[in-house]
Formats: sequence, structure tokens, C-alpha cells
Amino acid sequence: MDRTIYTDDHESFRESCAAFLAKKVTPHVEQYIEEKSLPRDFWLQAGELGLLGLEIPEEFGGAGAEDFRFNAVFAEELSKVSAALASCVGIHSDITAPYIVALGTQEQKERWLPKIATGETLLAIGMTEPGGGSDLAALKTTAVRDGDEWVINGSKTFITNGFSADLVVTAVRTSPEKGAKGITLFAIEAGDEGFSRGRKLDKVGQTESDTAELFFENVRVGDDRVIGEVDRGFIYMMQKLPQERLSCAISNIAHAKQILEETIQYAKDRKAFGQPIGAFQWNKFLIAELVTKIEVAEAYLDQAVLAHTEGRFTAIDAAKAKWYTSDLQNSVLDHCVQIHGGYGFMNEYRVARAWRDARVTRIWAGSNEIMKELIGRDLGF
Repeated sequence: MDRTIYTDDHESFRESCAAFLAKKVTPHVEQYIEEKSLPRDFWLQAGELGLLGLEIPEEFGGAGAEDFRFNAVFAEELSKVSAALASCVGIHSDITAPYIVALGTQEQKERWLPKIATGETLLAIGMTEPGGGSDLAALKTTAVRDGDEWVINGSKTFITNGFSADLVVTAVRTSPEKGAKGITLFAIEAGDEGFSRGRKLDKVGQTESDTAELFFENVRVGDDRVIGEVDRGFIYMMQKLPQERLSCAISNIAHAKQILEETIQYAKDRKAFGQPIGAFQWNKFLIAELVTKIEVAEAYLDQAVLAHTEGRFTAIDAAKAKWYTSDLQNSVLDHCVQIHGGYGFMNEYRVARAWRDARVTRIWAGSNEIMKELIGRDLGF
């Protein structure tokens, strides 16, 4: 079925993204996997093409697109190459940068946004804590007022881009007595005294992503590092989470769709008992189901992207998109592995890596169980 939400401008942008990735990124994915990170050259090259500042206003060096469909197009093309690549760029451009664009002071925007757009300043967001998981309101990292400064202590874990980030938008508790209403967002710079990182975490999948632990030991910052207003951080996070979850959903389906297309070609080429394995009724029927499910999910997501672009997308819409697409992604890729047989269990085949890379999508950005809880509450339960 034809997709109708993208204009010629969006498709031209898609071609540019695909060309950049094919020339500058795809040949080096093995290196990224080995090093467990994306090199700074990747960020600088993407920044030079204006791919990292889609939501950043032109006055601060960004594209000022003001149309999330461009973000969605880039996320899809990234996901075709690597799910980890999409998550790293998404954290930088679609998840963290918008906090500074929407909430930053003029001085903060002038200070950080130009280099965020060029890839010179790499972003991460510090939400998840060792004992917290999806319960953002329970975070324990604190900021205590001391004269004209804030003193931050605590830690974060599972932070995408955490090992190489230059700036981390970090959620900390500033008013413990207020519960969720006592959380503030701070911008922590890599050179701040008392800020340190743990090792690159050894993950099951998404190896190219430099996921790390972050530690804050008496990190002193001034009011110029507060993002937005004091004690309104939880509200800001709830406002921004729908876009994060939509970005995840877009990547989930684009990733699964690409690997399914490669699996279909494999099923045509691979022969058993004198015929292509795709010709066996079980495989033929299975692939027909998977293709249909992907197209149905893609149609829903297109409408979600359009709704978000027009300001109609809700937190409940995001919860539905996030859990459904991650479940479908994992189901599709598991079937793709099965169709590949023994080769599907070999790391040299993309399907094996994709299968591993996808497992985390049912956990991050709020676990699928939390998504269903949100949907259930909205239904009055």
C-alpha cells in the first residue's frame, strides 16, 4: 500500500539520507561493532549535512524543519542500516536536543545548540537509575543547594551515548518532600569536576551503542545549568516522552521491515528438497502474514507521525505505538531467524544481530508492561 504522508521534499530528503549512509556508514558498521561506539567522524559528517539539527532553529545552526516527518524519514533510513545507529542518533537529535530547544534560556541555546547541530557536542539523557528502571518518579540522584551552586550526587545507568557524550541532560531530585513534583533537569558537561563514567556496558545486542553508567560525586553547577524551571523536570519528561516513544516505534518497524525484506530474498534463493524454501506452504503463509502485519503497523505509525506533526499525538497514542511495534518487531525477527535455519544463528548474518538488537525495545523507553498500564488507566481501570 502506498504511503501518503510524505511529500516529494520528504522523499528527496530520504534519498539524501540513504546516500550518506550507504557511502559513509554502512562500510564501517563492523568497526563500530568492534569498538562498541560510533566514531566522532560519523557525528561530524552527519552534522555537516544538517542531519543532527532538524529540530534546532536556523538561528542556532539547525535546519529548523518544524516537521517531524523529516525526523521519521531519517530514523527509518538509520534503522535499515543498524538499530543501534538509530537509537544513538535518536537520543541525540530527537530526544535530548528538544529539551534545550524548548526549555533552554537564550544563553543556553547560544552556548550549546550550534555545536549540537554540527555533531561537535554529543548528547545523552540521564534518566534511568540502577534501582529505578521505568519508575522515573523514584529517582535518587540529588541536587542540594549550597550558596549559589547546586551539589549533585548519584548515578545513572543504561545511558545511550553515555560513554562519549559531551553534555548530559540529567534528571535529579531537588525537593525530596515533593515526590515526582520535586525533580529538576540539569545540563552536566563532560568536564565538570566530580562527573565520571563507568565502562561501556556489555550488552546482548546493539553493540555499536556506547551504553554506560554515569556517576556524580559532588558535582557543582550554577543556575545556568538548570534546564527549564526548578522542580518541573518530571512534567517536562512526561511532555517529551511521547516523541521518544514514537521515535522508538518508527525505528522498530523500519528495522523489522528491512530484515524481513532480506529474509524474503533469502527464502527465494535458498533451496531445499529441490525448490526455494519460500515455496513451502508454511513459509509462504508465514511470510504473507508478516508482510501484512508490518504494513498495517506502518500505516498506523504514519498516522501517528502525522498526528504528532500536527500536535494531536497523545501520551496514550505513544504508549500504544511503542508496545505494539516492539512486540511485532521481536515476533517478526524471531520468525526471520527461523526461516534462515542454522544460518540465522550465525553472527555473520544480519538477521542474527537484528534479532538480538531488537530484544531491548520491549524494555526501554518504558517497558511494555508500563505502556499497557498507561493504556489501561486511560480506559478507566
